[in-house]
Amino acid sequence: MSPILVDLRSDTITQPTPAMRQAMAEARVGDDVLGDDPTVQELEERTARLLGKEAALFVPSGTMANQLAIRSQTQPGDELLLEANAHIYWYEAGASAALSGVICRFLHGTHGIFTAEDVVKALRPTNVHFAPTRLLAVENTHNRGGGAIWPLDTLLEVCRAAAEAGIRTHLDGARLWNASAATGVAEAEYARPFDSVSVCFSKGLGAPVGSALAGSRDMIDRTRRFRKQFGGGMRQVGIIAAGALHALTHHRARLADDHARARRLADGLRQLPDFALVAPVATNMVYFGVPPGTAGDVAARLDAEGVRMLAESPHSIRAVTNLSVDDDGIDYAISVLRSVLDRVTH
Repeated sequence: MSPILVDLRSDTITQPTPAMRQAMAEARVGDDVLGDDPTVQELEERTARLLGKEAALFVPSGTMANQLAIRSQTQPGDELLLEANAHIYWYEAGASAALSGVICRFLHGTHGIFTAEDVVKALRPTNVHFAPTRLLAVENTHNRGGGAIWPLDTLLEVCRAAAEAGIRTHLDGARLWNASAATGVAEAEYARPFDSVSVCFSKGLGAPVGSALAGSRDMIDRTRRFRKQFGGGMRQVGIIAAGALHALTHHRARLADDHARARRLADGLRQLPDFALVAPVATNMVYFGVPPGTAGDVAARLDAEGVRMLAESPHSIRAVTNLSVDDDGIDYAISVLRSVLDRVTH
């Protein structure tokens, strides 16, 4: 097997840069559970400011951030309203049911994006037979939607419809940094209509560990106890918080490079016969179709040639650009994919 030259499985595979490692090695630390880690405090305060919220909480993962948002804003037996392809439902191991006792009901959007009308149509009268809908979750950018970006006006309308119905709102903003880099809309503007918002430092920003949940001070104070219950209380965690701080300072603007390379990849793939994008390329994700039933074989053949992508279904593949892949890597991936597809289809 060839050594891996180009890893496009996800933006989670990034390695800390030398400068980030130095920042982590030199970080001031304390006991975060006892509330005295200065680097964590700095990260939480800066994240809250960037998102326009009163407070933020540093947690190990995006899944924990999302699940803390659900736990702190619902009761067992409540209903969570979300898009049918949401990360919270697909990729968080049934945590909403296991940890918060809520049930999920789905809205069906286009590339993960639904409308205020969809929310209104999903509302039901108050009735003892129904689980009360307490929380609406939105994902921006939307992973299974191909990295789709929510239009700001649509977000505002959706949140307004939820608020008028007495439903709280959560933004799964694991890749919110990508949405802002692509559009120029500040993260705080996207986050403003939401009661809570999660963001991730270990995807496109390249930190090794960590996410955050932001919201009102009262909600975050309440959520600290749930973080402890979920096993997310960490001690001298300033070592990894320093990596996230470095990423916020130095890696947000460079996300535009990932987006340009995703377009470069898509443009190269368009030259292949019978090629079709599964979703438009809006940020750093490229979803494309392959002959039915061949995605696993295509991914394995790519891997053998030093290119890694994920088979998302028997007939589609996902490639995610990230800071570990440069223009030469994208060009190599295109040439290898051209060769692999030619062998698979002939």
